[in-house]
Amino acid sequence: MGGPAFLRAKGDATIKLRIKVIPASSRNCVAGWVGEALKVRVTAPAERGRANAAVEATLAEALGLPGSRARVVAGRTSPRKLVEIVGLSESEVYERLARGASERPRP
Repeated sequence: MGGPAFLRAKGDATIKLRIKVIPASSRNCVAGWVGEALKVRVTAPAERGRANAAVEATLAEALGLPGSRARVVAGRTSPRKLVEIVGLSESEVYERLARGASERPRP
């Protein structure tokens, strides 16, 4: 697969995270790692940006951030997306996701 799961952007307080979205799931949750992407399940359907909004809210909640701190910046119409996380370092994101995600990707 491609590069690292985290891509640096705008200094240490902003990172970009690769994710794989499973829309129309039974619940909203961070479901673990699939290769180098974080799998996020959302109940919203993949139509008119509903799943993207649910992804942003689900990730923000999982990371303990305000909703505006997690936003989809690439892949708006694809299940594979790039999400910008503002206000946390890579290690902080890993620590917070470790509480709910099953395993960390191998570098």
